[in-house]
Amino acid sequence: MTTSPTPTTSTPAPVPPLPPLAEQVERLVALGLADAAGVSPERLRDAVDRLGPVAGLLVPHPDRLPPSVLAPLLRLGDRPGFVVEDMTDVDAFAPIPGAEPPSSAFFLVTGLQRGDEMANWSPDEALPAITGAGRTPLTLAEGIGWALQVPDVLDRNHCYMTIGSRLRKPNGRLDARTPALWISNGTGRDGKERRNAPKVGWCWAGNRHTWLGFASADARVPLDV
Repeated sequence: MTTSPTPTTSTPAPVPPLPPLAEQVERLVALGLADAAGVSPERLRDAVDRLGPVAGLLVPHPDRLPPSVLAPLLRLGDRPGFVVEDMTDVDAFAPIPGAEPPSSAFFLVTGLQRGDEMANWSPDEALPAITGAGRTPLTLAEGIGWALQVPDVLDRNHCYMTIGSRLRKPNGRLDARTPALWISNGTGRDGKERRNAPKVGWCWAGNRHTWLGFASADARVPLDV
């Protein structure tokens, strides 16, 4: 018999706010991601200026900059991000219906929540709760983009899953893995040198983890670049 999820007892630090969009642009430009996505820094700046006073996370389209490109750019202190060794197919995790990005080279994700209140839920339990509340689960690319702009959104024991991305098998059924971001303990195949590094990994869709919430958003908005 399945029991209901129970909340965790530890209290997370407040989720740090997003920088203003103008600062996010400069962060992406400094990382070389505007050019890598095929958009000049000037065009990206101009597109954001035209938006006016809008809040949200600026994300490159995953077809242009997939998770395997973004993950190594993550940083916590002096530790670079990485993808776990048994997730060589990380870029094949695609948006589920309802979590598709706009077709623009860059877009905004608004109303971000880390989903701490869902810690110790399974992905199978969390998805209907998120969509039932009129929200959309973050994709892996969006979750990495959040941590690129706000590294401290990854708080040890209070990190997040990105169940807006799933992998389909050749027979059309979903792979049981669901992607997530958390902080490595430097054990096992991660290696001691990766202790405290930001980590892109996966968990089974039916399993619960006390240190993982479920990141979600209100909406995705195309950017005219």
